[in-house]
Amino acid sequence: MDHGGAQQAQLEQVRGALAALETLEGISGLLEWDQQTMMPAGGGEVRGAQLALMARLQHERLADPALGGALEALADQLGPPPAAPSMADVDAVMVARALHKHHRAVRVPTALVGALAEAKNAGFRAWVAAREARDFSMFAPALRRLVDLSRERAAALGGGAHPYDALLEDFDAGATVAQLQPLLVGLGDQLAPRVAAAAQAGPGPRLHLPAPALARLHAQVLEAMGWDGERGRLDQSIHPFSLGIHPGDVRITTHTDPDDPLGCLSSTMHEAGHGLYEQGLPLRLSGTGLRAAAGTALHESQSRFWENVIGRSEAFFEWLAPRWAAEHAAAGAPGPAPSAAALYAAANRVSPSLIRVHADETTYNLHIIVRFELELGLFSGALPIEALPEAWDAAYQARLGLRPAHATEGVLQDVHWCSGYFGYFPSYTLGNLMAAGFRAALEAARPALWAEVGRGELQPTLAWLRENVHQHGNLLTTQQVLDRAIGPRDLVADLLAHLDGRGLAAARAQA
Repeated sequence: MDHGGAQQAQLEQVRGALAALETLEGISGLLEWDQQTMMPAGGGEVRGAQLALMARLQHERLADPALGGALEALADQLGPPPAAPSMADVDAVMVARALHKHHRAVRVPTALVGALAEAKNAGFRAWVAAREARDFSMFAPALRRLVDLSRERAAALGGGAHPYDALLEDFDAGATVAQLQPLLVGLGDQLAPRVAAAAQAGPGPRLHLPAPALARLHAQVLEAMGWDGERGRLDQSIHPFSLGIHPGDVRITTHTDPDDPLGCLSSTMHEAGHGLYEQGLPLRLSGTGLRAAAGTALHESQSRFWENVIGRSEAFFEWLAPRWAAEHAAAGAPGPAPSAAALYAAANRVSPSLIRVHADETTYNLHIIVRFELELGLFSGALPIEALPEAWDAAYQARLGLRPAHATEGVLQDVHWCSGYFGYFPSYTLGNLMAAGFRAALEAARPALWAEVGRGELQPTLAWLRENVHQHGNLLTTQQVLDRAIGPRDLVADLLAHLDGRGLAAARAQA
């Protein structure tokens, strides 16, 4: 019997199935991107049917018994991946990752997958209308449906001590409530006194940059970061997001507000950080299921790195300030343009606020802790849907000393829940921790880092991230990427040191 020929045939079968899944995922992603950017309101109902069909097709292919049989046979033949895999181990890693996904898929009924896709589409439409009306009750039925279906899916997946564990696994393999709860609560306890000590009384400086000038400034920043406009595009959406269809087709969005130019710039750099990761994923891993990020937290580390480590640094504003001034003058905006020191102080001002995406670095994780604790309540059954707005408002009062005036600046502010992304929020804080570790490693590897940033030379930073993060795709796990890129580090200590340094420097700049 030709065992080698049989193994090769099974590998070709698996690669063909995984390539088809990559294509279907790309089509689904394009439908979702269009839904949030270009689709007319009248297309919502048919879009729900389209997305449900795509979700069912992907699920059926992943749960296919023939694929499962080939994967089981190959897993026996190839054995587990080595602790430090290389390109020579692609087949073993491909099989292990795909088999894990297959086992999860077979536990969930196809009808439930389709129902969830339809519920997400309906949820997005209800969320948009509720935000406009500032009325949570318009979204509550759709949210209840999404939570109920997600609970049903979590129960089908099983395998965790908490029903939320199965949802965390969707985003970061191995993450559990038992692991995250003490980490997040402990970090929050250390951040709270820093927020109390550093928070400034009264509002920060009012900045304004007309929308066309802001768009031109964003284009200059994206170019400096290394964003490839031939392989990506930037559009507007209610809530900024990014989507990688393929390294040659990456979509990011932002939300332009002339009265919040720094917040908009942060959002654009955040989404571009995601987009650069997607553009840097290795084409040589196409058709293996490994041309993907190792996890959501690692993905968020890239967006938070660019948004915060680079985009809120003194050096970055030294480069940005003259460009801001030029756009300010060209637009005929009133008054003088802000100096580099003023921009730096404003970007790093510690002041509790209601909107997560515009929060300063120090308070940001408190926003995540609020959402994490609310999601735990939703999925344990302790928090009914109708009680969610008051629970949200009470949590903000307790954590940040603020209370939303209406639901749009409170419980309706994020797109995640209407998209069924329960379990995603912790990835932001994990990404912040990793970004702080990457900063420490990059400073050690490139002593000229901040001089380069001050000149707008961001390509060496991107090259370091390409080599140490992007090129690995999902061939390495998140932990393996971290082990190679930064080694053993106390990431909480790294993050606190980063935040403390920024706070002191911002205070000096403002003085």
